[in-house]
Order: sequence, then C-alpha cells, then structure tokens
Amino acid sequence: MNKKPPTEIFSSREFPQWLAQQNISLALTTYQTGQLFFLGVNESGQLSGYQRLYDRAMGLHATPERLYLSCKYQLWQLDNALEPGQLYQNHDKLYIPRIGYTTGDLDIHDVAIDRDGKIIFVSTLLNCLATVSHYKSCQPLWKPSFISRIINEDRCHLNGLAMVDGSPGYVTACSRSDLVDGWRDQRVDGGLVIDVASNQIIATGLSMPHSPRWYKGKLWLHNSGKGELGYLDLATGKFEAVAFCPGYLRGLAFWQDYAIVGLSKPRDGDKTFSSLPLDELLAEKDTEPRCGLMVVDLNTGAIVHWVRFEGIVTELYDLQVLPGVKRPMALGFQTEEIAQLISLEPYEEIESNRFSYNENEKKLDKQENIQKSPLKPQNHKPYSE
Repeated sequence: MNKKPPTEIFSSREFPQWLAQQNISLALTTYQTGQLFFLGVNESGQLSGYQRLYDRAMGLHATPERLYLSCKYQLWQLDNALEPGQLYQNHDKLYIPRIGYTTGDLDIHDVAIDRDGKIIFVSTLLNCLATVSHYKSCQPLWKPSFISRIINEDRCHLNGLAMVDGSPGYVTACSRSDLVDGWRDQRVDGGLVIDVASNQIIATGLSMPHSPRWYKGKLWLHNSGKGELGYLDLATGKFEAVAFCPGYLRGLAFWQDYAIVGLSKPRDGDKTFSSLPLDELLAEKDTEPRCGLMVVDLNTGAIVHWVRFEGIVTELYDLQVLPGVKRPMALGFQTEEIAQLISLEPYEEIESNRFSYNENEKKLDKQENIQKSPLKPQNHKPYSE
C-alpha cells in the first residue's frame, strides 16, 4: 500500500519576499485533508506554513480580527487573541475557535458577512443561500428561480458567492438542473452566473464556475473546468479569460493589482474533475495539474509567483488575504493547547445598584404578586419509587 508523504511546500524564489514586501499572509482551506492552512514569512524571511485540522474545511472569510470557517457539519468563528505587537510562539496572529454553529452537513461552500454583520453562506446541498440559526440547522434566504423547492438534494451545485457593497450580488452554479445530482451531466459547459437581486441568469456556457468575487468594479470568477481566471462582461454576459492556471481552480482573493488563485489536482477515482476541457488544455501545454497557488498580475495576466503543495494535500477550496499579518496561526481541537491557553477580558465589577430597593419594597412586591396571581396552589404527593 502506497502511503502519501507529509505535505511539502515549494514556492517560486521571490514569493516569500513578495509576501514580506506586501505585508500580507494567506489563509486557505484544503478540503479533502481537512486543514486550515496559513502561509506567512518567519523572522529569517523564509516561507512559513502552519496548519490545524478542521474536518472538511471549506468556506473561509476573514475580517481584521476574525475568521469564519465552514466544516463538515459546523460553521466556526475564530477570533484573534493577541493584542497589536504581541507574539505567541513567534506568531503575530492567534486565531481561536470561540463560537460554533452546528448546522448538520449542509455542504457549505462560500461564506461571507453582510453589511449588518450577518453570516451568509452557500448551502450546496439545499441549493440556496442561508444564514445561521440559534434553533435550527440554518435559515434559508434565497434560491435560484429554477429550483422548485428547498430540499436536501444537490441539484445545480450552487457553490460561489460574490458580495457587492455588503449584500449578496452574484452566485455561480454548475447547471440549472432541478433534479438531484443533475448538475454532473452538465459539467462541461452547463455552468452559469446568477444575479441575486433579479434572480436572472446573466451568463451561461461556463465549465464548473467557482469563486465569484467583486473587485474594482468587475465580477471576477474561475471557469474552473478550463483552468481559467477571468471576469464577466456584465453588458454582454461574456466571460473574458485573463490567465490560464494548470489545475482545477477554486479559491480566489485579491490584493492591490494581483489575484491569488487556488489550484487543485483531479480526485483519484472521482469523475467530478475528469473529462473536462482542462484535460485537453493541459495536454496541449504538456503539463500536469498542480495543487497550489498562483499570483496573477491583473494588468498583464502574467503569473508572477507560485506555490506548490506535494504529498497528502491535493485540493484547495478557499483562500483569504490577511493584511498586516506576517505569520499567523490557529488552535484546533486535536491538542491540549486549546484547553490550557486562557485569555481574559478586563475585570469589571457587577453594578451594585441593580438591586437597590429595600426589604419593605420586596415584601410589598411579593404581596402584590400573590394577590394578582390567577394560579391556585396545587397539592403534590412526594415522589417515591
């Protein structure tokens, strides 16, 4: 039995220097190996990787002090525990899971936060956009017009969400099928983009599109089945390819004039990623599919930096840029560290005037409540086995 080696990371020579110059680090999810992964730069200027296990880690959203992460049956909020300038084991951000929502396996893909701070996510299983609930698995918010009802059947493989000015703007799906698993029959060219506000299809003919993002007035996305990063001409509905990357594309983030693209290899024994136009395009270029990242210059379409993952990590799903962070880390649930690391809010005394009324007022209140109560005392027998 062949056992895959541990994860190895290689990068272009200038990539660590680019991260340091831009003063950013990256967070990404590895899907099939269930890892939340960080890439930064250590004190020696070398590339630094850090990972924690989160079962089927997929959708990822970052704010200045927080991460939102979707997993197999939960959605986690991880908060940074460090003050500015504080380090923990030479890391300048320490993300700790603080709040978890148990959603059940909704197959959550993209995750975002709206202008009011509400969590919005794509439930691929339910073919809808939804938010978290304190009482149920989720609260559905929107579905494509061609989906007849909210049901736990992945019909169109709704997957990607682009937020525009703090509201859901556009989504991607692999087909317009209204039958369970129907999207697999349309993987080659059945993909589409939907305007959420109007619920109108605005682009068709795509191959397994993913990761729509609104950036600098354009709707960017991956035409994943062709390995293409590009943007959508909203006037014509035409997809304009900007760069070809040798892999199945998922995960897209932007920084200045750069796009950071996630690449995955085909799955062993799974036809989801096979028999796509990408196969022929890779053969034409005499290259193999990769798992990793590519940094694309948006002005020229050139790939200026790259990262490759070898070993057990063969797929990525999502990625985020962490501005102003050099070397982040997180806690998971596999070690005792999460039980032993304790941080406190500033001490604050309970307000004593909250219970300021005197004993006479207490007696009067008690008498008044007895007089007003419509309930009669009941005689209860003592419980005995």
